[in-house]
Amino acid sequence: MKTIHNFFNFFSKKKTIITIGTFDGVHIGHQKIIAQLLEASKKQHEVSVILTFFPHPRMVLQKDHEVKMINTLNEKSKLLEDFGLDALIIHPFDKDFSRLTAFEFVRNVLINQLNISKLIIGYDHHFGKNREGNFEQLQEYGAMFDFELEEIPAQNLNDITISSTKIRTALLNGNIEKANNYLGYHFMLTGVVVKGKKLGSTIGFPTANIEIEESYKLIPKAGVYAIKATLDDVRYNGMLNIGNRPTVKGKHQTIEVNFFNFNADLYGKTIQIELLKFLRDEQKFDSLDDLKLQLQKDKISAQEIAMNY
Repeated sequence: MKTIHNFFNFFSKKKTIITIGTFDGVHIGHQKIIAQLLEASKKQHEVSVILTFFPHPRMVLQKDHEVKMINTLNEKSKLLEDFGLDALIIHPFDKDFSRLTAFEFVRNVLINQLNISKLIIGYDHHFGKNREGNFEQLQEYGAMFDFELEEIPAQNLNDITISSTKIRTALLNGNIEKANNYLGYHFMLTGVVVKGKKLGSTIGFPTANIEIEESYKLIPKAGVYAIKATLDDVRYNGMLNIGNRPTVKGKHQTIEVNFFNFNADLYGKTIQIELLKFLRDEQKFDSLDDLKLQLQKDKISAQEIAMNY
């Protein structure tokens, strides 16, 4: 898959089949659209393309600095790469771009720049200035510019419509299993190991402190989680704590991972952690001995959970 930043850098003599969206989470509803895209491109021997945008339109148009994404841009790109697409176009979203009318977007971008022959969109897709464009307008433009249009109906899981919003809510409530079920993979946190205060080592639970650079990345509910991670192509089990460490009077949120049966210097390494299950809420203990006793129980629980994954 070729990753192209800015659609002006995309060139294809062959016709393209395209789907458009933010694709935050790349969840199972998104995956159905991608499967349809790949099937159509293979059948018609044309180029499969996903057009997405960064930053998220809400960050630009609503100055919504509190909006949190399920995936960082790198995480999303890697997830999409695994599907075998021909091209991923990441176009910068800014106010100038947002002012394109639906007609201008279709003519200037899809037709003149991307050489489209078919557009596949999800249910209730809107686009263009003030989200004025809809399925009915796209049908008119398809007839005008000679491209096909296909709409994928809303995807359901146990009669609940899949959406990135529902996944975010599940994550913020600590319902990792529900979120993972919607996603079709384990929710991940990706960050760099930085130096901490090494308090965990004093009670037999050394931790890697993870710093996530992207401020827009959603951090799940504070508490303890069973996790897996891959380091140098080796899978490790462990547990993760998100929170302020009230037992030692911590003053800011940290993300700390304790890997089982692992002892190596991780400082400066980038680690991708997969969250499997929420174990318990963060709590304040009367002493470090009480904390250590609880961590021993957490480790047993996390090991049992990891054996099933």
